[in-house]
Amino acid sequence: MSQREKWGTKIGVILAVAGSAVGLGNFLRFPVQAAQNGGGAFMIPYFISLFLLGLPLIWIEWAVGRYGGLFGHGTAPGAFHRLANHRIAKYLGVIGVFGPIVIFVYYTYIESWLLGYMFFAATGQLFANISAAGMQSFLLAYQGLAPHSNLWTAYIFFVITFVLNFWILSRGIKGGIELLCKIAMPLLFLFAVMVVVRVLTLGPPNPAHLDWNVINGLGALWNPDFSQLLNAKTWLAAAGQIFFTLSIGMGTILAYASYLSHGDDIVLSGLTAASTNELAEVVLGGSIAIPLAFAFLGPIGMQAAASSGAFNLGFITMPLVFGQIPLGPLFAFLWFALLFLAGITSSVSLMQPAVSFLKDDFKISHKKTIWILTIVTFLLCQPGIFFLGKGVIDEMDFWAGTFAITLFAAIEYFLFVWVFGIEKAWEEIHHGAELVIPKFYKFIIKYITPLLLIFILGFWFIQQAIPTILMHGIPKENVPFVLATRIGLVIMFLAVAGLLRYAWYKFKRNEIA
Repeated sequence: MSQREKWGTKIGVILAVAGSAVGLGNFLRFPVQAAQNGGGAFMIPYFISLFLLGLPLIWIEWAVGRYGGLFGHGTAPGAFHRLANHRIAKYLGVIGVFGPIVIFVYYTYIESWLLGYMFFAATGQLFANISAAGMQSFLLAYQGLAPHSNLWTAYIFFVITFVLNFWILSRGIKGGIELLCKIAMPLLFLFAVMVVVRVLTLGPPNPAHLDWNVINGLGALWNPDFSQLLNAKTWLAAAGQIFFTLSIGMGTILAYASYLSHGDDIVLSGLTAASTNELAEVVLGGSIAIPLAFAFLGPIGMQAAASSGAFNLGFITMPLVFGQIPLGPLFAFLWFALLFLAGITSSVSLMQPAVSFLKDDFKISHKKTIWILTIVTFLLCQPGIFFLGKGVIDEMDFWAGTFAITLFAAIEYFLFVWVFGIEKAWEEIHHGAELVIPKFYKFIIKYITPLLLIFILGFWFIQQAIPTILMHGIPKENVPFVLATRIGLVIMFLAVAGLLRYAWYKFKRNEIA
């Protein structure tokens, strides 16, 4: 067996895992979720979910990945086989390869919008019509959804972004992903702090409404509406945000951790990566979009901006606001630049499980692996680009970016804690650790975490499974495209499972037989 890659430095792997977690959700999805679910009250279920669900699952995924890496497995199928020692276990891990590929397919296209908006902010073209209608028209035209619009401008930025992702991946773990994150993460935080300082030092922009200011905007976001705590939707939203923001259940942390040495500390590293993500999300992400929208649009306009969704907040509301402040184009450029850096550190992590899958299970060279995945994923990206307005990306996002990651996290948890065993799991987590997790967490991991996972999945099946499967609420003209997307996702899943079975029996290894 050839020597697998290793991370160059401890800070490198921490920044890489933090880069995987810090993404568009920190600066766009989080403030929207908080604003729509009780403001400051949302933080109660949010932090409960972080401590009872997020941290345990982070440590578990780090431990599973490092354990699998000891036997040359960089993805969930091989690691799961090692945990359960049963021929079915490896097929449960298919989600950990399939899910990240699907997310990468649409995430990279959205990421490319940020590169395009950086260019148009720098050249001033973004601010040709500083009005809500103007910004909406600009976005629709860029996406190719407006009448007589040209999609090819967006396509050029997509190709540039796509090639950049695979160029980084082609350079490997140490020379590619680690180097990227060592450069991108400090820049991301620098740009975010610069934007936050500009936001917090901004005076009331409307003399007729002096109460429309950033401080009151922070209050509007963080003042608690405790009545929302009685709403199960708020708790589900908080738990879902924790999954989304920490990259739990995507298989990316597992893949990254497989390149650790067995003596590397995963307790402190996992905690540090999670803390870095929370700093980006709660402190920085909560201090930009919503307070700025409040200051310029007022309380009703801010709520409308939050209700319109994360994309509209980022691509319509924020450029509209930046177009009305001194040095607005500069700060708009910084805004889209920090989002692009957050996006690319996440997207390269999404492709790493597939890279590890081909290299570890098929014994394919790194160069050939990159070429295969470049061609395959480029083709898979096309439906989301050309049928954006038909619900294709929304469908992929739900099944891969919401349902699959929750299901994968639950499977990973039960295999590690209940099949592998809590005592062995606790020992594996602490192997090489300089920081000891408080013993009460052992009880939480064994009993409380699974109850929360069962609650999340059970609540979804009770409330949303049938309407989702029957495509309730989907426009009739989009149904054929949504159905075709679902069929395509099933074929992709079966293809990955078939490839796994082929590789497993073609390259039989005595040590895993």
